[in-house]
Amino acid sequence: MMLRAVIAAALASAVILPATIATAGPIEDRQAIMKGNGRDTKLGGDMLKGATPFDAATAQKILANYAAAAKAFPAHFPAGSNKGETEAAPAIWSMPVDWKAATDKFQKDTTAAVAMKPATLADFGKAFGMVTANCKSCHESFRIKKG
Repeated sequence: MMLRAVIAAALASAVILPATIATAGPIEDRQAIMKGNGRDTKLGGDMLKGATPFDAATAQKILANYAAAAKAFPAHFPAGSNKGETEAAPAIWSMPVDWKAATDKFQKDTTAAVAMKPATLADFGKAFGMVTANCKSCHESFRIKKG
């Protein structure tokens, strides 16, 4: 029963989160997207580690959330949004071709992961790994680790 409540809360927040995006400035908007990605990464990781039972519908929702984030994310880095409380690295603006290639790859890989429609933990692990590899490479090149 507790697991159902956790899954229901995670899915509800996935529906609510997109409604909160585009209500603040670009920094806050991209931070909201990343917060959602973090939530989904934790839930997916917990399923893969066995800390949370695998649920195919939840796994597919996680991948759909990543795909929506990948599509929305690049628009939240306009010129001048590198100032303020942000972990966005200057490379986003100084290396726009590389940034576009990274966000294009994230979009392509998340779309492919959704199309896989993983019904098993092993299949979800493959799709999740493909998606989260983008997170790691982008964080290494385009994120400033604060504190």
